Amino acid sequence: MAEAKLTKTKVRAGIWEGLLTAEGGIPALEVLHLEQKLPGLTVTEVPGQPGHYAVRLPIPVTVLTEGVQTFLFRDAITGDKLGHFTIITGVAMEDDLRAEVDLLRAELDMLKRAFRRHCLETTG
Repeated sequence: MAEAKLTKTKVRAGIWEGLLTAEGGIPALEVLHLEQKLPGLTVTEVPGQPGHYAVRLPIPVTVLTEGVQTFLFRDAITGDKLGHFTIITGVAMEDDLRAEVDLLRAELDMLKRAFRRHCLETTG
């Protein structure tokens, strides 16, 4: 398959939807979760837009367990990664990595202010 790009458009009612752009016909696409191929993936050509494909994946309830779940889209023939998405369930936001990064940024800003104040006090 030629250069392909997968873009998420939305997740609604347990269905992940995206747009795949690729040349040369409907690509062989698969989605994996914990190295297991998930069922129900559909790839259909967008009418009037050659090389554009609507991708839909019903997210199985059985894969939604506590923690972070990552889903990997790849070309089934070449194994090339085309995209991914993650779902976080059952984890308090304070345990979320994004929350940790935000906290680290806030602490870094506080340290920068204290360091600048210290430099001004010792040189002046």
